[in-house]
Amino acid sequence: MPRTTPLADIRNIGIIAHVDAGKTTTTERILYYTGRKHTIIDIHDTKDLKTSTTTDYMEQEQKRGITIQSAAVSAFWRGKKINVIDTPGHVDFTIEVNRSLRVLDGAVVVFDGVAGVEPQSETNWRLADNYNVPRVCYVNKMDRSGASFTRCVEMIKTRLGARPLPIQIPIGSEDNFKGMVDLVEMKALVWDSDDKDAVWQTLDITADIADQLGITVPSDRAILANLEKYRTELVDTALEMDDAAMEAHLIDGKMPSVEVIKKCLRKGVLTSAFTLVLCGSSYKNKGVQQVLDAVVDYMPAPTDVESIKTVDADGHPIGERKCSDEEPFSALAFKVINDIYGALTFIRVYSGVLTKGMSVQNTTRGKREKIGRMVEMFAKDSNPIEEARAGDIVALVSLAETDTGDTLCDSAHPVVLERMRFPDPVISVSVKAKAKAEQEKFNAALGKMVRADPSLHLETDRETGQTILRGMGELHLEVTLDRMRTEFNVEGTMGEPQVAYRETITKPVEEHYTHKKQTGGSGQFAEVWIKFEPLARGMGFEFVDDTKGGSVPREFVPAVEKGLKMQKEDGVLARYPTVDFRAVLFDGSHHDVDSNALTFEIAAKAAFREAMKKGNPILLEPVMKVEAVTPGDYLGDVIGDMNRRRGSILDQLERGTNTAVVAHVPLSEMFGYIGQLRAMTSGRASYTMEFSHYDPVPRNVADEVIEASKKPAA
Repeated sequence: MPRTTPLADIRNIGIIAHVDAGKTTTTERILYYTGRKHTIIDIHDTKDLKTSTTTDYMEQEQKRGITIQSAAVSAFWRGKKINVIDTPGHVDFTIEVNRSLRVLDGAVVVFDGVAGVEPQSETNWRLADNYNVPRVCYVNKMDRSGASFTRCVEMIKTRLGARPLPIQIPIGSEDNFKGMVDLVEMKALVWDSDDKDAVWQTLDITADIADQLGITVPSDRAILANLEKYRTELVDTALEMDDAAMEAHLIDGKMPSVEVIKKCLRKGVLTSAFTLVLCGSSYKNKGVQQVLDAVVDYMPAPTDVESIKTVDADGHPIGERKCSDEEPFSALAFKVINDIYGALTFIRVYSGVLTKGMSVQNTTRGKREKIGRMVEMFAKDSNPIEEARAGDIVALVSLAETDTGDTLCDSAHPVVLERMRFPDPVISVSVKAKAKAEQEKFNAALGKMVRADPSLHLETDRETGQTILRGMGELHLEVTLDRMRTEFNVEGTMGEPQVAYRETITKPVEEHYTHKKQTGGSGQFAEVWIKFEPLARGMGFEFVDDTKGGSVPREFVPAVEKGLKMQKEDGVLARYPTVDFRAVLFDGSHHDVDSNALTFEIAAKAAFREAMKKGNPILLEPVMKVEAVTPGDYLGDVIGDMNRRRGSILDQLERGTNTAVVAHVPLSEMFGYIGQLRAMTSGRASYTMEFSHYDPVPRNVADEVIEASKKPAA
């Protein structure tokens, strides 16, 4: 079957933002204006569960009015196929943004015109930086009281370290937001109403444009008075991308054509030399079509971005796979969800062609998969397809061996694609089935949830036998259990949230251990000398083989590493995992008959236990970056409460008419915070938090944690 949409006409983009910035509203308008929907449903209309937006179709999303799970939709605009992934804005579901950005070619970053750059905006921006994803910015909600385009642009520059380049300037703001000036075309786009089917007028720019359009607010008039300045800055910055165009401009003094400017702007976006900024009000149906135009004009096609890297077993780049139908098939599985038809595995095809019935290799796990049903997704709806080509994002039904981050490829041309990086969970709860008879069903459902979400971890408490679920926050864990009710028809209960503490050492230790055991027959023998050294915070665990002369045979060295990896999960202080240390195996001995992999594993475990006791071990706690947004009347109370929670105030920032208090606060002090915050601010404040780093626990607090770890669970 020939390709229906040329690669150059595909745009794989994500919509990313802080919660409540208007991502889903923008996506709904995109689907309406591209003809994929005939009605518009707004988030505030969904809480009765009788209807839903296209991408927020889960019951949990409708109840809370937030996006929890990324959803894929596709549409056509000006002959280009746009695959859109609407992502969550809440920090507990950052995993959805992470894995979406990994497979997308570009992103539209939506900002609240009042709040500007908010915490999750920063997190998402850094994720996009990690994956080198080109972006355009869209300042939404210009109709809201307190909206300021210039303030938002300045925050993009200062808080994100970006180089914002406005290609639109708002005409008016708040209740008098009329449209925008297109600086590329130098035309005014003005809407007469907020109706979804309202069309805009295109007006020439005149000296009295502010008077002509009834713009009276001084700050709004000042922006319009500086249009030539904004246009000059736009042209000068764009021409930096093309020496010939810049030279022509300087020699003849004429403004370059619109086509030349657009070409230069596209090059700048693709290379991340600058970030284009647009404005509008999605809810009031102004500016969304222009965002679509920007996606078509400036966002990359799959052929415009770097070829996907291939890696070796240790994750080091060793080559690349070009995005082309002519290359051997390769794809990355970036998401697994549970559907009424079974597990749906979402893949991004990076090269080649995948057809129904084809047998492919999962090179990550060394398994083979037979491709059965293949579908193109439109949020919760699916359309069966027979093939997928380079650049496509599709879902495969009921793959048995493939999880998030795995590579699928042509078995004759095996490769492993760059994997994704996932954060470690910081909070845990004990979970069990509400009804004892459903425990087996509950465990099976829980396993499927963990498989679908790599930021969830599942383990069994070594002493109590309880099932422990770890995640990114209280909401994350609550939603997981609620989804099990709606998706698998099984209810669970969870205990009180627990902090995911860690342990580490603070001084180097050299440990010698000999494992020797003689039974009637063959004996057991292994001797190891291991040096343990503390590492910088966040470095994790590092193993080094520094043995000489075969003192520890090569075939037994992996057993030493395995023993250390297993034992470090059971710390000596309070049985929390041990992190941020290096283990150097530098000597040892063996017996030709009595030594084997198991004996060296046992010796390594024992050496670890002894060394940790001598290494001045300390307890580490997760510290969160908290941002509480409050009216000025309550600022002192909010700061005082942060201090009482062992918080360290980092900054105070303007958030429209409110003030944002930014602080580092230990996670253990943040449970139940929302209730206290609302009580002290008459319900007018809100907060967000995300994991920042691990810090040593104060001695008095550490003693309590260690003592509590020795008590049997209730």
